Amino acid sequence: MSTAAAHTSPGPVPDVAEVFAFAQDEIRSAAAELWPGARVELSSHIPSVTGYVHRIRVGGRALYAKHSFLGMSLVSILRGVAGDWAEVQRAQAVYVQRPDALLAREAAQLRLLADLGKPRVCEVAGLARGVLFTAPVPGPTLAALLLRDPASTAAVFESVFADLHRLHRSRTAQRLAPAEAISERSVAATFQRKFNGISGQTYLTRLGAERCTEAERAEVAGLLRAVVARLHRMRPTVLAPGQAVLTYGDLKPEHLVFPDGPGGRPVLIDPGLLRARSSVDAAKLTSRTVLLLATARPGAAVAEQIADGLGVFAEQRMRPMAPKAARSWLRELLIVWLMDTVNILTTFLSAPATLPLPPRGRHLVERAVAVCTMADRISTALGGGMDTHRVWDTALGEAKAVAG
Repeated sequence: MSTAAAHTSPGPVPDVAEVFAFAQDEIRSAAAELWPGARVELSSHIPSVTGYVHRIRVGGRALYAKHSFLGMSLVSILRGVAGDWAEVQRAQAVYVQRPDALLAREAAQLRLLADLGKPRVCEVAGLARGVLFTAPVPGPTLAALLLRDPASTAAVFESVFADLHRLHRSRTAQRLAPAEAISERSVAATFQRKFNGISGQTYLTRLGAERCTEAERAEVAGLLRAVVARLHRMRPTVLAPGQAVLTYGDLKPEHLVFPDGPGGRPVLIDPGLLRARSSVDAAKLTSRTVLLLATARPGAAVAEQIADGLGVFAEQRMRPMAPKAARSWLRELLIVWLMDTVNILTTFLSAPATLPLPPRGRHLVERAVAVCTMADRISTALGGGMDTHRVWDTALGEAKAVAG
């Protein structure tokens, strides 16, 4: 549920300190339930705008513990979307008992993927009281590898998608029960929830109230209104009937870890499996890679190599397709890329100032005007009838520019 799509509580909104303290208590209780008698030590909190994540040691074993409030983002909870703190606690006590609670589905997805064998995923250590415990995966992330060796971008992306091939086969989609899909992470559905009707316009107006200067807010809101309007007109393209496959759903550079180095197979974390068009995983990874460029600002040479690598990767994806199918796939990729960029940027911009953001989130807020300008230029080209392959070239040029 998005802040734009729900009414906030008339009472006081939940406080960050009480929300975090509650999550920590639930993590301790869940660990004690799963491993009676083991010593439980909470180490460091990992900032996030979605769930509450904490590093933990249980009987000396290092784990990650993830807690979710009602399957909503922390931003929505802290904005009062689910009511005041007493209402949230009452609802949470019921929610964690549901078999379709968000982290119960995530645990089921990790187990399904472990059975498939490809892609490799992190180990589920346990699930209790709505808290998911997973084993850490050592090694560099895809984000670190791209910045360290940008010339390998296309090759590394191809290796990732080779591991996803089994997941993307049409018959694999039958392995996931409808109730186990994490449709909340659908890019197109999230975009629709956030920017639907009058509430969506209100949401845009309030963006950055606690994160940006007035001048930045005005510029960002103006650019985003134009981008959102164009994407609404294009949105039916990505929802048109067509063969759906099982997509990873939350594929991004920080969610791919290479324990055996860049030449080895990646291990994936935080799945969001859902049935969607085959372009979705490529679009999400493209979107987040470009945002990596925007926030890391690695310099023109590195940015050019990574963006060119994205171009080579897309060409390789389209090579076996008929020309019409290739244009359709590329157009879908561009639309979902823009929707995802708008979704995550607006989530960070709408976060209360008291909520710690991950480092890339802070940098993205600082680059909000530049990122919105990029999205405005790409969506203008895409909505103006330009040949899709020329739009793609324009988009790659904008990706290089936003890293400057």
